[in-house]
Amino acid sequence: MALILGTAGHIDHGKTTLVKALTGTDCDRLAEEKKRGITIELGFAFLELPGVRLGVVDVPGHERFVKNMVAGAAGIDFVVLVIAADEGVMPQTREHLEICTLLGIRHGVVALTKVDMVDEDWLGLVTEDVRAFLAGSFLAEAPMVPVSAHTGQGLDELRAELARLAAEFPGKRRSDLARLPIDRVFTMKGHGTVVTGTLISGRLRTGDDVLLYPSMRPTKVRSLQVHGLPAEEGQAGQRTAVNVMGLEVDDVERGEVLAHPGTLFPSLAWNLEVTCLASSPRALKHRGEVHFHHGTREVMARLYFLDRDKLEPGQTALCQARFESPLAGVSGDRCVMRSFSPLRTVAGATILSPLGGRIKRNGPELADLAALPEASAEELTRLHLKLRGREGASFPALMTLTGLESRELERVLQAFSGKGQACLYDREARMWLSGEVLESLAAGLLEHVAAYHRREPLKQGVSRGELASAWGRELPPKLVHFLVERLLKAGKLSQDQESLRLPGHSVSLGAGQADLRERLLALYEAGGITPPNYKDVLETLGASAKEALPVYKLLSEQNLVRRINEDLYFAVSALDGLKAKVAEYFATHADLGPQDFRELTGLTRKFAIPLLEFLDKEKVTVRVGDKRLPRVRQG
Repeated sequence: MALILGTAGHIDHGKTTLVKALTGTDCDRLAEEKKRGITIELGFAFLELPGVRLGVVDVPGHERFVKNMVAGAAGIDFVVLVIAADEGVMPQTREHLEICTLLGIRHGVVALTKVDMVDEDWLGLVTEDVRAFLAGSFLAEAPMVPVSAHTGQGLDELRAELARLAAEFPGKRRSDLARLPIDRVFTMKGHGTVVTGTLISGRLRTGDDVLLYPSMRPTKVRSLQVHGLPAEEGQAGQRTAVNVMGLEVDDVERGEVLAHPGTLFPSLAWNLEVTCLASSPRALKHRGEVHFHHGTREVMARLYFLDRDKLEPGQTALCQARFESPLAGVSGDRCVMRSFSPLRTVAGATILSPLGGRIKRNGPELADLAALPEASAEELTRLHLKLRGREGASFPALMTLTGLESRELERVLQAFSGKGQACLYDREARMWLSGEVLESLAAGLLEHVAAYHRREPLKQGVSRGELASAWGRELPPKLVHFLVERLLKAGKLSQDQESLRLPGHSVSLGAGQADLRERLLALYEAGGITPPNYKDVLETLGASAKEALPVYKLLSEQNLVRRINEDLYFAVSALDGLKAKVAEYFATHADLGPQDFRELTGLTRKFAIPLLEFLDKEKVTVRVGDKRLPRVRQG
């Protein structure tokens, strides 16, 4: 298993010197670092131990460069906490230990450096002081090794402890979601732009198409180095250098994440579980700003607590962080927050959802959010789908929301699908929706149709297009289609031609409307192909346009009366008879002129012209000059 070792500790306590003594690599590569004698940027080395080659990240100890320390600590598996024997515990010793704790690091060893500069009595006192300082921390029972990088004392013992830690390390990184938070970018002569980082999960291979998140710049893996050696593949837990194609150094920022396309989803808001450090000088306030560190990236964030106005030191609460620029994370990732004044680490957080939609304070979603940290794989998936609501989530998005491996997530979703707890409504986009949300939407759709029936009692039903544009205007079209088909299959909706209706619905006419319908239909059927015009019908029946219009609509929907132009309606039976007569005419004639049509039907120009145009629209005839020819039907 590939593992990363990181250093931590106060400035000038000998971290870089110790790494050089262990690995032979001087991690201070910058001229300014050489001149000032302090580490400013992250340094990297490799330590050969029996059975394992450790990547080593050396972090700066000065308080001004804590943000660089956080960037380096983001991918480490276990830590060497370096404490100088001549000085003991100092401010950055405390802050670095807090940062490691907040980032979820749970294993390490303590190196008491510069032991050649103190006597045995002093070393004994410092050892007791350090052990008291570590009480209650994840290093409380850690081995404590006195070492001197100058004399070599204790170096073999330290290597042995590190080898034991590596052999016993219980951690496991996910293998299916490649993420490389970039901590360095530079140009290599003859190769171009190179980015480096710890591959915190997944695999990268030579030739892979990748994206920079959140800038979404596409690139390709030209070549790889793993732990300083050329490789065809980088695996989770390995220090990896990636030679990227088509990008300049200025195109890449430290803090961006290299990952495969479509696997991460940058967002301006995350839902978090936040813990304010007991050592914080003050509470975190609702709507307060912090320096927010995730992976190797730092952004400004404003905190919105969901059930309180402030978070006191030592307390934990649900919170939404909103960022000045997008971040790409995965549920379960650890984050660190630092205050403005004094500039120090004050809190840490675990991502509950890296796609944080707006959540109401003290709203009903809080119970679901609060249940996420201890939830099983099944419950995680159910809760996240429920929280996503009608938006649903794609399979890749669910991988980042749940933090589950793809095979495990697939198993859970298939089980949910069989029980109706989730549904795949768009196979192409792999979009999933909560079963609870689906039932709620289905109920809403049926109520919309019922309300439509109450509002339009003379209509057979609502068209699919009208349903989508009215009730479903904020839903994906494929989801509306999925719901309609599901309800039709279940018998909860019925379809008549293009209209959707509830199964028990039938057109309901009042006594006056029923009588008007019968009289209207009788007039048009009696009129045949020479019916009275619209105004004469109203006058004959003594009806207003307002009274007659819904009845006309009903007769049209029932395919009993057809409107030809503004003033002319015909009984459909009369139009069908006309079509049959014209078809019979063409059995013995090649074409039909206006005079032929009038002789055939006995019609005047008033009716002949609109009916000829009707026959063209119905594709019974086609006009060529002044004559009509029979339209040849295909198929």
